Amino acid sequence: MHPQAALQLVTEALLDRKAVDPLVLDLRGLSAATDYFVIVSGTSDAHVRGMADHLMTALAPHGIAPHHVEGLAQGRWVLLDYVDFVVHVFHPELREFYQLERLWGDAPVLAGGTRDDGSKG
Repeated sequence: MHPQAALQLVTEALLDRKAVDPLVLDLRGLSAATDYFVIVSGTSDAHVRGMADHLMTALAPHGIAPHHVEGLAQGRWVLLDYVDFVVHVFHPELREFYQLERLWGDAPVLAGGTRDDGSKG
């Protein structure tokens, strides 16, 4: 499946579970590790875990499975590595603390919310 189609499935699955402030960053040319970051927040540990679980379930019928998952048991920051893209599902406090959007500020925003400088993505 083309990464853009997979990203569409990812964002739809996360929005189905009421993802907060979704953002897709295009890291091509900026990172050798992955091409895209998908960043969302949940409202609680259970919400973060629920979104991550739902995402894996929603992508499985399309033959898309994460290469690696971290943080699912804790539910504070779940990282799902799908190689071409990495999904970060944050508890709001940790998203604010790590500020991946600011760290990757040179990355074009393909879809989603507002950057810290107020510009729309």
